[in-house]
Amino acid sequence: MFEAIGNAIHTFSSWLNLPLFITLIGGGLFFMIYSGFIPLRYYGKALKAVGVKEDSAAGQISSFQALSSAIAATVGLGNISGVAVAITIGGPGTIFWMWVSACLGMATKFFEGTLAIMFKGKDSKGELQGGTMYMITEGLGKKWKPLAVLFSIFGMVGTFCLMQSNQLTEALQTVIFTPAGIENTLWLRLATGLSIAGIVSLVVLGGINRIARVASLIVPFMVGFYFLLVIYIILTNLSVVPDVFSSIFSQAFTFKAGLGGLAGSAIVIGARRAAFVNEAGVGTATMMHGASKNSEPVREGLVAMIAPSIDSGLVCTLTALAVLINAQYTVSDVQGMQMVMESFERSIPGWGSYLLMIVVLAFSFSTMFSYSYYGTKCTNFLFGAHRAHYYNYLFLATLVMGAVIPLTAVVDIIDIAYAFMAFCTVFTMIKLSPVVKTAIRKYFRK
Repeated sequence: MFEAIGNAIHTFSSWLNLPLFITLIGGGLFFMIYSGFIPLRYYGKALKAVGVKEDSAAGQISSFQALSSAIAATVGLGNISGVAVAITIGGPGTIFWMWVSACLGMATKFFEGTLAIMFKGKDSKGELQGGTMYMITEGLGKKWKPLAVLFSIFGMVGTFCLMQSNQLTEALQTVIFTPAGIENTLWLRLATGLSIAGIVSLVVLGGINRIARVASLIVPFMVGFYFLLVIYIILTNLSVVPDVFSSIFSQAFTFKAGLGGLAGSAIVIGARRAAFVNEAGVGTATMMHGASKNSEPVREGLVAMIAPSIDSGLVCTLTALAVLINAQYTVSDVQGMQMVMESFERSIPGWGSYLLMIVVLAFSFSTMFSYSYYGTKCTNFLFGAHRAHYYNYLFLATLVMGAVIPLTAVVDIIDIAYAFMAFCTVFTMIKLSPVVKTAIRKYFRK
């Protein structure tokens, strides 16, 4: 019975590949053109906008904290195990489409950040909140509330950190438990899941301000340290780097047999993995940037668009290079964290897996912190502000669940939830795009 349910979930998740590809890439292309190519023209202004503080505006955190927290959510294990999953499903060519998705994702994130400030709504306590659900009810009108409810339901599921807990447990097993002769049993994974949940609870139960403070400290360290690790791997394997880039470009337009025809091509798989990595168009960033103290929607949009250039642009490229330089894998045999660990160990003998473990810990916990906030916001909208905190306990329970269930099931469940979140968010942003266009003209004229 459980096998049949798992197969049904996998079939449905695979069927969503093409609709999700059309939504994310098509939507991103629309936003890029409609905005007048703002990500390419105003990236410098975006970097300057990060430092602007506006304490008198409504909100809970600064624009920098909102960006740090959003990056903390997206620069997670998806940038490591997600890239490995993409390569083993669609080959090296998927990385090219992650780059394309990152570029288009910047345009999408610009619209997300802008609309998140434009259309805030009040929760049951009368406090201003931001997010796709409020963009829908305040921007499209109350008659569209069922769409906001649908987004919030899938938002609660999509922000369960099943993937992060699963892959962190896998990494601990590979690097620490197995070398110590500790057998990989259900009880060990359960104990690991409980330990992860205990650590995460120390931050997430403190609310958005504690999450933002921790994220603003972790993000610069984890990206910088990971960058240095991969630069070392590249410099010590310079002779194979040209072949790696060649494989990425030469296989970017290759269709993989046995992966569902068009829906299984490197293009679609790359876009699908990029959705898990940079979340552009998924709607999670709208909740974080909606909490920003900023009275200038377009300025928040500029800040928001920086994230995909860091997570899908920089960090995913670092992972791809490190993996493709020394990885041993077979396309169609889904692999995640263990493959990356083995690749780092071959590149940095004796130390690689332990150094990567430091990155994995920082990446995974930072993502869990931000995701708990997203789920709380969805719960707030669905059940009221006075019940929102109950989500955190459910969230902590799913961390334990993620540690013991198979990776394939985790990937499929999250993909389905993300797909429906994206359908709701991108549809709403396209409907509201004329309002953003008007705001763009006013902002840059001023």
